[in-house]
Amino acid sequence: MFELNKNYIIRTVTHTYTGEIVKVSETELMLNSCAWIADSGRWMDAITKGTLNEVEPMGDGVIVSRGAIVDATPWTHELPKDQK
Repeated sequence: MFELNKNYIIRTVTHTYTGEIVKVSETELMLNSCAWIADSGRWMDAITKGTLNEVEPMGDGVIVSRGAIVDATPWTHELPKDQK
């Protein structure tokens, strides 16, 4: 179950995102401080160390369809804010 005001890394069928969940509806999530993760690198390194290979910041108010989500993991690191 998603928790408001918590950070997650979310994999969808086409993209991966990091961000703080600020709204949850039956069909969508809204993320602030969102970034599209073009290349997460090794998954275990990403979730345990917070290392990501390619990051494209998207800002606030990004909406993700819950129907497209494959999995989500709490993100315990600082959210990436710089393009990389």
